[in-house]
Amino acid sequence: MPASPKQNNFNDSSSGRETYVYNRDIVLHKLYEDDEVVVVVAPNEDQLRDIILRLLRERPMTVRELHSILSGLASEDKIRYALNRLAEEGIVESDEEGRYYAYYV
Repeated sequence: MPASPKQNNFNDSSSGRETYVYNRDIVLHKLYEDDEVVVVVAPNEDQLRDIILRLLRERPMTVRELHSILSGLASEDKIRYALNRLAEEGIVESDEEGRYYAYYV
């Protein structure tokens, strides 16, 4: 994970699992934590898609920018796959410079 993420831990009362808030757009289930490391469950395809959509609603971004935010959580290929699905569904669009924009739905 990138250096120094802001973190808040809380228990998800509906599932009884502890969660890790990486930032306001990325909330993951925590498996383990000690003084040096936090181990979380990587987002599945649907969760990654939702995370990307929330990030793009804040501002347009390139694949490289998204990957820098999501490094350690999703590969560039998975990010591209999610973006392609969102584009096919007409939820996001890219410009000629490679920035992706989210439509507000």
